[in-house]
Amino acid sequence: MTFLLYIAILVGSFAMMEGVAWFTHKYVMHGFLWRLHKDHHHHGKGFFEWNDLFAVFFASLAIVLIVVGLPQADWRFWMGAGITLYGVAYFLAHDIIVHQRFRILRNWKHPYVLALRRAHKVHHKTLGKHGAESFGFLVVPKKFLKQERSRLD
Repeated sequence: MTFLLYIAILVGSFAMMEGVAWFTHKYVMHGFLWRLHKDHHHHGKGFFEWNDLFAVFFASLAIVLIVVGLPQADWRFWMGAGITLYGVAYFLAHDIIVHQRFRILRNWKHPYVLALRRAHKVHHKTLGKHGAESFGFLVVPKKFLKQERSRLD
């Protein structure tokens, strides 16, 4: 029973991170910490952006939870593992598939991938702090999925 509880914590923390990411993106990144996120909307020449500090923050939180929870492999370990898995999924979806910071998986024609790219492109049409839409990272609004499915049919 304990193992099932820990798996539930792992899956729950992964799922919870989409809500945390949406909230952070909308109200923190496009809010009082816009100066750190702004370079993500105004692409520079370098590989790293100030915006990457948000990933460092969440990775640090996950590492602390894993290290503190590791001796007993208690709930903190599994929560940190869920946050880490979300970070890996985010990195794959956002940095590799959408922004192509690494030149792989460029021609993936799956409706979810195309909708993810479209939603993020719509988000980046707004270059300022206000007026953007589509703040999620892994959950794509239905309208973009419908558009891409109809385009592929």
